[in-house]
Amino acid sequence: MTLIDSEEQLTAALAQPNEADVAFAQGLTGDTIILGAGGKMGPTLAHRLRRSLDAAGKTSRVIAVSRSSSVEAEREMQAGGIETIACDLVDPDGVASLPYVPNVLFLAGRKFGSAGDPDLTWAMNTIVPAQVAQHYRDSRIVAFSTGNVYPFVSPERGGCIESDMPAPMGEYAQSCLGRERVFEYYSKRFNTPCLLFRLNYAIDLRYGVLVDIARAVYESRPVDMSVPAANVLWQGDANSYAMRSLELCTSPARVLNVTGPETISVQRAAEFYSQRFQRDLVLKGESRGVALLSNAGACHAALGYPSVTASELMEAVAGWIEAGGTSLNKATKFQVTDGKF
Repeated sequence: MTLIDSEEQLTAALAQPNEADVAFAQGLTGDTIILGAGGKMGPTLAHRLRRSLDAAGKTSRVIAVSRSSSVEAEREMQAGGIETIACDLVDPDGVASLPYVPNVLFLAGRKFGSAGDPDLTWAMNTIVPAQVAQHYRDSRIVAFSTGNVYPFVSPERGGCIESDMPAPMGEYAQSCLGRERVFEYYSKRFNTPCLLFRLNYAIDLRYGVLVDIARAVYESRPVDMSVPAANVLWQGDANSYAMRSLELCTSPARVLNVTGPETISVQRAAEFYSQRFQRDLVLKGESRGVALLSNAGACHAALGYPSVTASELMEAVAGWIEAGGTSLNKATKFQVTDGKF
């Protein structure tokens, strides 16, 4: 992974399709809609899919739907051949007005602020999926979810697998399981092919677990050791997995853990950045011995290993911060163990 030190390079890297993406695009039939495209992943996922289709010589539409997105992001998507639609997905009439397409990538949801406004969290994470699942009953749907639905486990266990029983902690995680159950219900009722995309900590250099740790060290702030380990995945690989998961949709809905193959020690990562930045390391708190960890072996078997290793990603984050790269200023709160986000 080459050094990325500008927003333009970062966007290009996240949106650059690989051979597997282009091969997938060659076999993709019909248009694709991305719901909740104004968030962290939506714009670059839309660009990556559009560029994959272009490279495959396909003219299928890519439609990005969001309640609100920056004028710049919308303009860039339109300039890149992506259609944009403004829609509040909580509004049933708005959802009903969306165009029919055979392929749906559902990214909509709410995490930050969940503790202070739980009714909105539940509405976004359960009512919206119900409206979308009914409207797109004849499509195939990749619905983004999270590893937060799993119980906390010790790092030695190796992470939860898809057949492990959920045990969500707190209302955010409970609402995410609710989102999954809604899609599962409608997948069975309408025979809609669906995949529940349980993603753990995608990193785009401006956001993510490694960014939280690295910036704390760089700014001489203490690193919280409450949670001893985490999974990480380059967001470019998450984009690739998301679009290609359309081929894995089934009814009843399939569950797929999506993350990297490594389990990252928070202390080891902090020590790496301490040496890399030549900063004194300050740790706080004691490890509770458990973390939210997923085993993504099934994903790697079906879609291949990530193109960026954890060590490459750690170095890329360091280079970005040293170059003065921006931050989304949204902490992952991976240290939270009570489910209150």
